[in-house]
Amino acid sequence: MTKPNRHTHWPALVAAGITVVLWASAFVSIRSAGEAYSPGALALGRLLAGSLALGLVLLVRREGLPPRAAWRGIAVSGLLWFGVYMVVLNWGEQQVDAGTAAMVVNIGPILIALLGARFLGEGLPPRLVAGMAVSFAGAVVVGLSMSGKGGASTLGVLLCLLAAVGYAGGVVAQKPALAHASALQVTTFGCLVGTVACLPFAGQLVDEAASAPVSATLNMVYLGVFPTALAFTTWAYALARTTAGRMGATTYAVPALVVLMSWLVLDEVPGLLTLAGGALCLAGVGVSRSRSRKRASADTGDALAPAGAEGGSPGR
Repeated sequence: MTKPNRHTHWPALVAAGITVVLWASAFVSIRSAGEAYSPGALALGRLLAGSLALGLVLLVRREGLPPRAAWRGIAVSGLLWFGVYMVVLNWGEQQVDAGTAAMVVNIGPILIALLGARFLGEGLPPRLVAGMAVSFAGAVVVGLSMSGKGGASTLGVLLCLLAAVGYAGGVVAQKPALAHASALQVTTFGCLVGTVACLPFAGQLVDEAASAPVSATLNMVYLGVFPTALAFTTWAYALARTTAGRMGATTYAVPALVVLMSWLVLDEVPGLLTLAGGALCLAGVGVSRSRSRKRASADTGDALAPAGAEGGSPGR
């Protein structure tokens, strides 16, 4: 009984890993493309590219429209995560560096765990609560490290905090939808909802695309195809097979990867205090993920409960 469970659990772990790496790269690409595109235009361009890629895959797979029961979650996650989150994050990254943005946004998993307990009936084990406290302390340290750099940096931190709220709300809304529709359906139509919400920025996108360098436009397309179309689908696939709180905790690996990528690509490294805050965020997820062998076995069984068809019955 144990071996099949572990074997079945690996695809979800791989999917989560793909998501984490691609989302880390997104912070760097946003920082680069943001030099030529305004926040709303960049979000719309990214979502258009993502919607096109996802739509083509959906047509090839002939999955069609999601069931009516999934639409509420799809609409809310589309507005909050694909819409609000992307615009606000783009704006925030024009105020702070990529590493700092990733660290602040990653208080989102704390909010996901709390909202998941409130609205999805997910538990809050003591170790998870302790981990959230440590990670929240890390986010506070990051905020304090930026407070001495002027109003723009403070605004950037606040915008990233708002992005974290949109991210958390989107995840919690998405989880029930995955009980009725596939990961591809939920991601595709959530992306389309976000695209429609960002259509007021169409004029800015057209104007800025005419003068933007090719590298910035390619970064925008990359954001749409990989961190959006691919990574959001692999996220939904993994989320359908575990709790929102535990899935959110995996994203605490993102800040460390962003710091490395931004150093290699953008030649920007956060200060020592910012890095210390990021280390606290990672320590928090280490605490939240550590548990006894008996508990780990039980969690593995719970995580695999919805496995099978992605639109299967909810596990809890």
